[in-house]
Amino acid sequence: MKNFNRLSLSIFSSLLLGCSVFAPSVFAQEAQKPLPLQEIRQFTDVYGAIKAFYVDPTKDEKLLENALAGMLNGLDPHSAYLDQEAFEDMKEGTQGEFGGLGLEVSMDASGVLVIAPIDDTPAARAGILAGDIIIKIDNQATRAMSLSENVKLMRGKPKTKIELVVARKGVDKPLNFTIVRDIIKVQSVKMKKLKDGYGYIRISQFQEHTANDLAKYLTELEKSNHLKGLVLDLRNDPGGLLTAAVGVVSAFIGKDQTVVSTKGKMTDSDRVFKTIPSDYLNFGQKPETDLIARLSARSKTVPIVVLINAASASASEIVAGALQDHKRATIMGHRSFGKGSVQTILPIRPLDGSEPKTGIKLTTARYFTPSGRTIQATGITPDIEITDTETGNYLSFDIREADLAGHLTSEAEKEASKKAVDHKPKKEEEQPKARYFFGDDNDFQLQQALRHLKGEKLLEVKTSKK
Repeated sequence: MKNFNRLSLSIFSSLLLGCSVFAPSVFAQEAQKPLPLQEIRQFTDVYGAIKAFYVDPTKDEKLLENALAGMLNGLDPHSAYLDQEAFEDMKEGTQGEFGGLGLEVSMDASGVLVIAPIDDTPAARAGILAGDIIIKIDNQATRAMSLSENVKLMRGKPKTKIELVVARKGVDKPLNFTIVRDIIKVQSVKMKKLKDGYGYIRISQFQEHTANDLAKYLTELEKSNHLKGLVLDLRNDPGGLLTAAVGVVSAFIGKDQTVVSTKGKMTDSDRVFKTIPSDYLNFGQKPETDLIARLSARSKTVPIVVLINAASASASEIVAGALQDHKRATIMGHRSFGKGSVQTILPIRPLDGSEPKTGIKLTTARYFTPSGRTIQATGITPDIEITDTETGNYLSFDIREADLAGHLTSEAEKEASKKAVDHKPKKEEEQPKARYFFGDDNDFQLQQALRHLKGEKLLEVKTSKK
């Protein structure tokens, strides 16, 4: 039995926002092939040497767990072994509530890389920024630990304090943060009514209720005469559930249109997802609760600007790529992260036949936009490049999937990456001092998006040299 309702689109290795759960029978095809006996002998030799000569006693369970982790970590940045705690954490993210600081993270050679702080969480309020490198957690060096070990340190009981030491581009000295942990309740969709009849909707993550929440806000904006034009903000959105991404696209384009396709080794990995309820309704969701299907015709014609940046990934890129290919929206901002691979959760069933408590997260396919463009390591290039502020770009985040060690590549991806253009700030340029929250009155990119919707000339960016 296979359950395809939770294909993961998360760019970070620690907090998976959904999965596609395959029963152990999927291993049958590979199991029929001859075992690599010579390599297995080498493994057992090393295993025996550790047991015999390592300075401290070692537990068999820990050695085997480390072997599994190493085998998966060597594949690509997104494949991983999920111990019991990580396996449980994976389930929490789809519900929009989990404990911690509110950070989407990955591993970097220098420490823990912050992909994005989640809106309205302790980390965001403390001033942690996308692109920050966490080099110490409670005085422990992060680069000496695995990502899962670092995540465990950052998690803890609500109302307890944690000390972070952070390296930030453009700042000479490490920054020290004291943050109080809390239960993270993520409101994935937010709406704001703008002047002159325009609307603003921000999606910070793609969760089970994202598509329906979007539909509610679109209906509210239309009733209040604020759908003259729409800004859809996907900046710093690290991804989430594929069903949610398909549902969001379905709100804006006609029925039975292609949103995204996947291609992998297994036959089941080759799929085309379209703007039909069966492809965006969550498992167990009844058709009568589908608010996307009830949207008026206005949602299919309202002019749209989609804002993206280097921290927009996977599900965000699916949405931006589909709306761009269908010529349904103007994409503005910066080239996106480029996380175009599918991760599948494979539970590991214990020998005693009990329910699985651990598993593996394995990259099983790649994503392609409706026109067949690859997303992996290339991202979505905006139709109009917009700087972060009126005086230029921030240096805080210019790391993408292509910069991660061991990322998936192919000839098609290499060719596409040559055509991708980055507009990173020059070293001699002064970095902008102005800071804003997405959607507030000082949001320069939002102001530019509105000018585009109104047919006005975009503001010129003035940069100054040191």
